Amino acid sequence: MSKEEIEEKHKPSSFHITVNARQREVAGESITYEQVVALAFPDDPSANQFLYSVHYVGLHMPDGTLATGQSVTLKNGMKFDVTKTNRS
Repeated sequence: MSKEEIEEKHKPSSFHITVNARQREVAGESITYEQVVALAFPDDPSANQFLYSVHYVGLHMPDGTLATGQSVTLKNGMKFDVTKTNRS
């Protein structure tokens, strides 16, 4: 069995992340800007009136930001901070 096959076999099917200080469990290997915003503000009827700043930190990876249409590979323990920004 190759190293890649071993790593693939041991990949988790879901990841434990924190979005705006709330614990979440998400499936898949990556998460999009839109998915993070939906987790942060699940019942926000004014969602299309705002832009959001999405910042993330994770163990053993550089900090980063997500913009509309972008995604990031998930790692257990990642933390996302999502804030509303008025469109100007």
